[in-house]
Amino acid sequence: MGTKRQFRIWRGDESGGDLQDYTVEVNEGEVVLDVIHRLQATDAPDLACRWNCKAGKCGSCSMEINGKPRLSCMTRMSTFEDNETVTVTPLRTFPIIRDLVTDVSFNYEKARETPAFAPPADLAPGEYRMQQVDVERSQEFRKCIECYLCQNVCHVIRDHEENKQAFSGPRFFIRAAELDMHPLDAKTDRKEYAQSEMGLGFCNITKCCTEVCPEHIKITDNGIIPMKERVVDRRYDPLVWLGSKIFRRGQVPQTSVTSEHHSGGAGSAQSGVHSHAGGSHDARSEAQAQKGVNWHRQVPHPTTPPLDANGKLPLTELTFDKAAAPSPFGDDVTFPLPPEHLNFAHPQQDQPKH
Repeated sequence: MGTKRQFRIWRGDESGGDLQDYTVEVNEGEVVLDVIHRLQATDAPDLACRWNCKAGKCGSCSMEINGKPRLSCMTRMSTFEDNETVTVTPLRTFPIIRDLVTDVSFNYEKARETPAFAPPADLAPGEYRMQQVDVERSQEFRKCIECYLCQNVCHVIRDHEENKQAFSGPRFFIRAAELDMHPLDAKTDRKEYAQSEMGLGFCNITKCCTEVCPEHIKITDNGIIPMKERVVDRRYDPLVWLGSKIFRRGQVPQTSVTSEHHSGGAGSAQSGVHSHAGGSHDARSEAQAQKGVNWHRQVPHPTTPPLDANGKLPLTELTFDKAAAPSPFGDDVTFPLPPEHLNFAHPQQDQPKH
């Protein structure tokens, strides 16, 4: 037989709420998510909680347990004292939807802004070759399950809502670091992008993100600090600075999109084309983008897949000849996207390919 334990769970929605006390049975070997499921089956059938795999690999059940951000499916009840009241609250950095469910769409918006891996132009799929040491260098960052606990504890966005527009957060800093370490990534200015567009300079390496990572990724030591060091080398090393002045390196290039816009060419007539300023075609944003800084750029938002009257995907969606749901860029766009359609400004994107 199980024992009775005291739980205090936050109940409410975006308009407000409070902590409510529950007495629930707990059996040996159970985790916090098991107790929440039992509460839903007995005392609180309307308790909202997000979860999926219950194996610590999907990151869905992120919440704060006794004030510490954790995965509820990986937090064993045996870690608490028998007479201890377990307090469960939603992630505090993100807007409340209901009870323990928060709106983490901020992270997906930042993911869309992060430029994807760019394969070498002279290699076809299947021809990529990497040394094992290069694989191991960035493999650690691939373990991320996107639970967003690191985003939740990062005080740059947790304590300052106004920073969210200019700051991507630790999850996407390690994504930038991973691609910067990738020997086959054709975008060579990841460091500059991380500093200018992702807000890398806001991070003061308190390592709180590393402490809460359930995959034990050394986010700060192996990702953020090396990226900061490479940015410092590029921007402040006197020899590198002198070389950039002499050889005109390190400057944000003028691209076909922005040059056409300023000259009144075809680029200005296509509102869907993304310039450095994210397709806004605003003079102020363009000027900022040419300096390598553009916090106000626009990014495309994905479209929802078509559903039938019962809210289910039709069979034709599963047999569609294109990948996944309708593209946010439009059905007439093929991948990979041409460089002038990207938010990311690659130094060589306007040079002819041989």
